[in-house]
Amino acid sequence: MNPEILFWIVPVASIIALAFAAAFFFNMKKADEGTDRMKEIAGYVREGAMAYLKQQYKVVALFFIIIAVIFAVMAYFNMQNDIVPVAFLTGGFFSGLAGFIGMKTATYASGRVAQACRDEKDGLNKGLQLAFRSGAVLGLTVVGFGLLDISAWFLILDNTSLVEAEGVSKLVQITTIMLTFGMGASLQALFARVGGGIYTKAADVGADLVGKTEYHFNEDDPRNPATIADNVGDNVGDVAGMGADLYESYAGSILASAALGAAAAAAAGSSYDDALRAVMAPMIIGAVGAILSVIGIYIVRTKPGANQTELMAALNRGINFSGILIAIFSALILWALGINNWLGLWGSIVIGLIVGIAIGKVTEYYTSFEFKPVKFIAENATTGPATVIISGIGVGMISTCWPVIFIVVGTIGAYLCAAGEFAFTAANMNQGLYGIGIAAVGMLSTLGITLATDAYGPISDNAGGNAEMSGLGEDVRSRTDALDALGNTTAATGKGFAIGSAALTALALLASYIEELKIAALKLGENFQVVGDITSAQLAKMNIAEFMASFDVTLMNPKVLLGIFIGAMLSFLFCGLTMNAVGRAAKSMVEEVRRQLSDKDVLEGRKKADYARCVGISTQGAQREMVVPSMIAVLVPIATGLVLGVPGVFGLLAGGLAGGFVLAVFMANSGGAWDNAKKYIETGDAPFCGKHTPIHDASVVGDTVGDPFKDTSGPSLNILIKLMSMVSIVTAGLNIAVTLL
Repeated sequence: MNPEILFWIVPVASIIALAFAAAFFFNMKKADEGTDRMKEIAGYVREGAMAYLKQQYKVVALFFIIIAVIFAVMAYFNMQNDIVPVAFLTGGFFSGLAGFIGMKTATYASGRVAQACRDEKDGLNKGLQLAFRSGAVLGLTVVGFGLLDISAWFLILDNTSLVEAEGVSKLVQITTIMLTFGMGASLQALFARVGGGIYTKAADVGADLVGKTEYHFNEDDPRNPATIADNVGDNVGDVAGMGADLYESYAGSILASAALGAAAAAAAGSSYDDALRAVMAPMIIGAVGAILSVIGIYIVRTKPGANQTELMAALNRGINFSGILIAIFSALILWALGINNWLGLWGSIVIGLIVGIAIGKVTEYYTSFEFKPVKFIAENATTGPATVIISGIGVGMISTCWPVIFIVVGTIGAYLCAAGEFAFTAANMNQGLYGIGIAAVGMLSTLGITLATDAYGPISDNAGGNAEMSGLGEDVRSRTDALDALGNTTAATGKGFAIGSAALTALALLASYIEELKIAALKLGENFQVVGDITSAQLAKMNIAEFMASFDVTLMNPKVLLGIFIGAMLSFLFCGLTMNAVGRAAKSMVEEVRRQLSDKDVLEGRKKADYARCVGISTQGAQREMVVPSMIAVLVPIATGLVLGVPGVFGLLAGGLAGGFVLAVFMANSGGAWDNAKKYIETGDAPFCGKHTPIHDASVVGDTVGDPFKDTSGPSLNILIKLMSMVSIVTAGLNIAVTLL
């Protein structure tokens, strides 16, 4: 079938996804908001969240303008295409817009979910569906905008004179240029993740350390001044931040695969039609996955009085149904396209789906209190907070084993399936790397529903806060707590999924960096002294392995080893900066909460706490602290390229990927396990259960330590490793110029 006809599925799917997102949003708005007190609490959260995002976007806009100007200067000196500054800005815009819409939906939905849970007969099912479909607004918005941005840029670049090349070379240049809008998405995502993470955990730590351990308040007690800031933080960190994060993962995986498909076709001397099929395959698979996600969303429902296992099963039904369908449809798409080795590439896609599911299951095992690791941490609370922390760190470290094995095995499998032969050779490297990229597309193809399960978490958490602060009673709070406990597991699973997809996407981006270097070298001149004299004609025909060898990118080159050390170190430096940022902001929050609760009228509920003051502390702390960690991710790849050239940058990206992936899994799983160990003690199922006891206090300390692990530093790392790749791709022309001087 003509690939140009099938391509139109992409913009159509984007419209369908956005239409259903709008339908879910307006259906949610029609739901009952509850009592006047519930409306008041929801209004506080909504106002605080919007005020934070408004301030954040002002700061981010300034950085985007500065970087766009730098890119314009680079384009003027022929180091990149003239359209790059504009593409960069559109990527950041759509990433931020997706997060904004998701957060706006979440802040309207949480109070309505609490009201739905007041139904004694079917409150749990109604609350689950309302929270999940509200979360689906974020998931469908992300894939809708991603597909819209990708299809629009492809049509613009393919049908204008912005790219002067012809045939397969034109496709190579188009897809590589499109990768640059991924940098805009990545930078916006990092600001959103770091800033939102600092905000939410400063509030959470302040609320817990004073409210729970010093005054033994319940979760979201209205007397606690930090409760509103805590609820606001859930939205700006785990909704707006996660939405921006996975938008760039989703777009990055499709764009990297398209670029690798064009490069593989060029290296093999394939025809234009074959190259076009390879470019369009990941876009079309992503589009069909978006449509299937909508179907999966409608399957999620449960029965009254469902337990934790049944609630999780309800969510998994929708995810698994969508996953099975995309596995079937992707085979049909590749076959209909007539793509070379379509069966092998289908194997790569299936491997990507399996790896995503496997990482999610491992994360669930290590972070859900249905299983031994979390119960083990809870048992350690009987001997104090120190053993809680030790056991949580141990569980987190052990939990890195299986995700790494899954990524390794999955990467090997995807490579060999796509390469068409069970061997690693220079000749099949381009095609094998295309398989890795398309495996990442497979993993993220049903993002519309998998991201919905993640956004569901903070919505249900806020619903519990609204129920507590509005005095709805224990029966309602028990239902929101059931949804919230499930949300902790889905959030942890979502973080594991995001980290796993980041690893595969970063591998594909690493290969795309090499292709961008080739294009930059061809743009900058005719003959280059790299390793011997290489003409432009020879350069154009090189495969990735040959091109890497021409730059002496081997482990025996000290520049590569130095880059690996810098990349591995950077993950720890980044985490240290963000952890300390949370600590400083939390210190100010603790002092403010203590000051307000020293007033007996506030402590005894006769006087309303000053929620706005705590919201202001978190906002100011996040805006001040997010800049340095975020800019390190941009500046270090550039500085490494200037000092160590191409070999150093390649080592930097490899070291950052390996160190960042393992550290991110450890931090996310430790934090999730500590959180649910506390929840397990609070449920009453454990023999040592009970709130406001020394055992519970010990688990709160562990949860507090884990807060920045799982919600600030850990999830930001997967953006860091991709952003460094994106920066390197965009500045490849500068790397070439420095290396060849």
